[in-house]
Formats: sequence, C-alpha cells, structure tokens
Amino acid sequence: MKIAWKVEVPQWIILAGMFAAAAIAWPHAPDRIPVHWNINGEVDRYGGRFEGLLLMPLVALGIYVLMLVLPRIDPGRANYARFRGAYNAIRITLLVLFAVFDVGIQVWVWTGHADIALIAPLAMGIVSIVLGAVLGKIRPNWFVGIRTPWTLSSKVSWVRTHRAGGWLFIVVGLATIATTFISPRLAFWVLIGGLLGGTVALFVYSYVLWRQDPDKIPPAGTLPAD
Repeated sequence: MKIAWKVEVPQWIILAGMFAAAAIAWPHAPDRIPVHWNINGEVDRYGGRFEGLLLMPLVALGIYVLMLVLPRIDPGRANYARFRGAYNAIRITLLVLFAVFDVGIQVWVWTGHADIALIAPLAMGIVSIVLGAVLGKIRPNWFVGIRTPWTLSSKVSWVRTHRAGGWLFIVVGLATIATTFISPRLAFWVLIGGLLGGTVALFVYSYVLWRQDPDKIPPAGTLPAD
C-alpha cells in the first residue's frame, strides 16, 4: 500500500498532540498518576510520570507503526488495495481511541478528576460501531479481521462471516452507548458479554459456512508432505 498523505498526516497530528500534551503536563504532574481504572470507574493502580504521561502516546505510536507495516509483510498484501479505505478507517479509529483515553488522563492531571467510567464505555461503543461499519469490506488477509481456519480457507465463509460480524459490532456498540447513560458498569458488561458471545457465534458460523462451500481450499501448509 502506498502512503496516502491525507490519511497519515492527521494521524501524525494526533500522535504529536499526545506527546506535546505529555511534555506540557510533565512539570505540573504529580508523582502518582492513575494508569488503570476498575469497572466502577475507580482508580485501582497508579504509576509514575513516565508511565502516566507517556505510556499511552508510546503505545499509540507502536500501534500506528505496526499497522503501517503489516500490509507490507502480509503474504496476502495484494488484497489490501481492495479494502484500503476500511483498513485506514480502522487505523485512525484505534489511534483516536488511544487519544481519547490519553485526554482522560490529562484531564485528571490538570483537575484531579476524570469520569473514566463514562468516557470508556462511550468511546468503546463508538469504536465498535465504526469497526462494524467497515468490517464487511475487509478482504482475506493474514492479520486483520475475523481469522478462523475456515474463513482463511473459504471466500464465502470470509465474506459472510465478516458481514455478520459487522452487524454484531454495530448492535453491541449501540447497546453499549445506550446503557452507558443508565449504568456505566452495565455498559461494560454489555460490551464484554456481547463481543465474547458474538465471537463464539461467529466462530461457529464461519465453520458452518465453510462446510457448505464447495470451493473451499485447504489452508496453506496443511496438505500432507510428499
């Protein structure tokens, strides 16, 4: 995949903003900064300035680099051109998610409080909807999407499983957002339970589709050796 500047530059701006925010907050930040919250939105672990201010930007940078490199090392890299828009949408969405959590930490540093219990499920719900909207556009590859032994050896299984998965992510995302305003804790269980249950269902569904596909092929490297 060629570098599209209109896609990369916004991500560079987000990353630069995260590191700039860390540099600005550094002299004013306390020695202990929250780095993890429990399901009730209560801080259950603190870290130092480095972990509190730089961990999220560094992880975001690592994810950015990894997803930039994956299409170049994937044996199925030729297929990425067919879902370039969906792949870029996933990249940007994940980066924005890290930036949102980083903003939450920054708010805590400057004000001493951040409503992570509300921010987290809303952000995850929105991400789930965005991922669901593009999931059906992803074409066979070795790194991105719903990769089971059966989707990787049947085009029918891949396409139909991803379409079903897209609707699943959208429904779970909408349900998560809706329940956040009732109970953030319930929203987490809706998100986790929906995705876990949906993953099992999609796993089984991909197998059923594979069984019905007359054109399925054995995955690479699974044929008996001569």
